[in-house]
Amino acid sequence: MEQALAGIRVLEVAHWWFVPSAGAVLADWGADVIKVEHPVTGDPQRGLITSGLLPVGKGGFNFMWEQPNRGKRSIGIDIAAPAGRELLYRLAETSDVFLTSFLPGARRRLEIDVEQIRARNPNIIYVRGSGQGARGPDAEKGGYDGASFWARGGLAAAFTGSVPDAEHPVGQRPAFGDGIGGLTIAGGIAAALFRRERSGKPSVLDISLLGTACWVLSPDITSSPFLPKFPTFNRKLAPNPLVNQYRTKDDRWLILIMLQPDRFWADFCRHLDRPDLIDDPRFAEGTKRFENREACVDELDRVFASRTLDEWREKLDTMDGVWAPMQTPREIHEDRQVIANGYLPEVEGSDGSRFKLAQSPVQFDEVAPALKSAPEHGQHTEEVLLELGISWDEIAEYKRAKAIL
Repeated sequence: MEQALAGIRVLEVAHWWFVPSAGAVLADWGADVIKVEHPVTGDPQRGLITSGLLPVGKGGFNFMWEQPNRGKRSIGIDIAAPAGRELLYRLAETSDVFLTSFLPGARRRLEIDVEQIRARNPNIIYVRGSGQGARGPDAEKGGYDGASFWARGGLAAAFTGSVPDAEHPVGQRPAFGDGIGGLTIAGGIAAALFRRERSGKPSVLDISLLGTACWVLSPDITSSPFLPKFPTFNRKLAPNPLVNQYRTKDDRWLILIMLQPDRFWADFCRHLDRPDLIDDPRFAEGTKRFENREACVDELDRVFASRTLDEWREKLDTMDGVWAPMQTPREIHEDRQVIANGYLPEVEGSDGSRFKLAQSPVQFDEVAPALKSAPEHGQHTEEVLLELGISWDEIAEYKRAKAIL
């Protein structure tokens, strides 16, 4: 199968997770993604080991590097040096997309802003990922997802507000906003490529972590001028007991999401082995369940506490209504739907080790993308330069000048 973006070249000048994860998605879709790194320091994400996030496995599997950088080619260029910058321009001439996370000041200083790149390739799609957006008083400031997305974007307040008597703000998971934002960047690039194909006009794209947060939290944000606080309910007083969480016998939890409870009530009760509840005058239809919601939740609490989660998995497997077990990240590896759809394919690392990465969620023509590992630092420098028509003697000169790795 020819991949959707086969023949598209992406030139990535970006650090950390947010913008590079977009490059990983594009590589999943078949693009040739060339990651430009400083020949000595590289992308600082390579060495990020904080908060106990220690690489494990043979050779040290650095999942914080592999996940947002798989499938790319790495070239070590010092773009602060005139010779290195000229190499970058030559790469831009052969590229469809220029993808960067560098701040405006750094782009101006390094002469890699829109006008410099477009001077060498007028048809290139120029893509900027930022913390707070391309305009406004904070456009020149840096941002990470924990700040621009989670804190400033309102998610920390929303999640903390759902925790009774929280002593401190709820923290986000690693790269939570970055991954969502990176997928958004990739979708924008795909649309820009389509626009250029139809109209011949290349786009300048801007995607920010703050803007991504506004989208993710849009129900809370759009309702906030009219509602002092987005409605939350004590689970004992859930307006619809069939949209709620229930604890099992082995102290696990499952979640019911049946937004049309009258449609599912009878089948639900039969799967609980409680057909007597179907016509119970307290619960027989939606208004009665609402009026007696605390009693209904108490009854369901007792029922779900009578079996383990695995027993409920088997019992509810044929139920029409939507439900799900509350799974741990480790359990995702064994989820039958994750396995069937290839959502966690096994990848062979450059050192021969094997590990699983999360594929991007879009699949073309019912085929899961085949992932490749992230590149070693500067692994493809010579390969890419030779493709540009640069001779071995020229490569040696660039190395002597320390413009490349």
